[in-house]
Amino acid sequence: MVNKVMLIGNLGADPEMIETKSGSNVCKLRLATTDRRKDKDTGDWADHTEWHNVVCFGKTANNVGKYCHKGKQIYVEGRMQTRKWQDKEGNNRYSTEVIGDSIRFLKGGSEQQQPRRTSSRPQQGSFQDDQDLLY
Repeated sequence: MVNKVMLIGNLGADPEMIETKSGSNVCKLRLATTDRRKDKDTGDWADHTEWHNVVCFGKTANNVGKYCHKGKQIYVEGRMQTRKWQDKEGNNRYSTEVIGDSIRFLKGGSEQQQPRRTSSRPQQGSFQDDQDLLY
């Protein structure tokens, strides 16, 4: 059995950083991927955009929160996961997301190799080697 996801897309919003009760960082992303399809009735080509919820943890979350922003193009490698949860009325709900084990920064935006300068973002984490941050 294989559960493998590989996506290249653009961030639809700035990453959302969350700190858990235990002090670990979690980063939530909205990633848009687009492909071109030919309409079978008209023969016209049109873009089709698919939105993905991506979650990453630990050092990866720190780096994404520090260096990524809306519009940035990234490569995500990970796995699909579906979570069951209950809404305020007690109804069971399900959320499917990509757990990003490896995220590579590609191109996009005007801040190619500068960290984000937003006071609400934690400025923690460091890169162990050049493989942790690719542009």
